[in-house]
Amino acid sequence: MVILSKLEQEYLLRTIESGMDLADLHALFLWAQGPLQALLPHEALLCLQLDGKGEVLRSECLHRTVLDDGALALLKGAAGLRLARCWRTDPAAPGVLDPGVPAGHMAGCLGLLCGTGFDNALVYGSPLLEHGATVFVLLGLPFRPGPRHAYFLQLLLPYLHLGYLRAPARPAQRCRLPARALSAREVAVLACVRNGQSNEEAALALGISALTVKNHLQRIYRVLGVANRAHAVARCLELRLL
Repeated sequence: MVILSKLEQEYLLRTIESGMDLADLHALFLWAQGPLQALLPHEALLCLQLDGKGEVLRSECLHRTVLDDGALALLKGAAGLRLARCWRTDPAAPGVLDPGVPAGHMAGCLGLLCGTGFDNALVYGSPLLEHGATVFVLLGLPFRPGPRHAYFLQLLLPYLHLGYLRAPARPAQRCRLPARALSAREVAVLACVRNGQSNEEAALALGISALTVKNHLQRIYRVLGVANRAHAVARCLELRLL
C-alpha cells in the first residue's frame, strides 16, 4: 500500500485537475512537461495506440530534450512495439525497465532501450479495448523507478488514455516555419527557458540584463507565433531549434 504525503496529494490533485480536458497533442505535451513532471519527472513520453489485436496503430514521442532521428525512429518503431508487447505479457501492473532491477518479463527490452539513449523506463497501459487501447512509456527518469512511481502512473492512466485518444494524429505535412530564423542569442535565451530558468537567472547565465531577456522573449513570441514561454519551448522542440 502506498501512502502519499500531503505534498504528493497536492501534486496529484493538480495533475488530475489539469489533465481532465486534454484535447490535442500540444495540450498533452504541455501537461506532460508541466504538472506531470512534479510527480513523474521524465525526459520523454512515448504514447502508443493499439488495435484490438494489440498491434500499434500510431505512436507519438513527446520529449523535452533533443533526440536525434535515429532514436526517435527506434522509439516509435521497433523499441515501442517491443515495449508494448512485453508489457502485455503481464499487464496487471506497470513494467519497470532498469538495469538495476532484477530481470523480469521486460528484461529483453534493455538492449533496444539503450539504443535510444535512455537507461530506464516505466511502462503501463489500458486493457485491449475495441475503440483503441493505449500504452505509455516514461523514459529517462532521474531515479530508479519503483512501486511508488508505478502507483502514480496507474492513478494517472485514465487521463493519459483519454487525452491521447482525443488527440488527432500529427499531420504528415511539415510544420509551419517561423517568420525568420532565430538569432544565436534568442536560441540561447530559449535554452535557458527550457531549463526552467527565470528571466533573472537567464540574464545572469548569459551576461545580460533581465530586461534584455524579456525583450528577447517578446520578439521570440512574435517570430514563432506563440503566447508564452511554455508555448515557445514546445514550438522550438517541434521545429528542432534547440
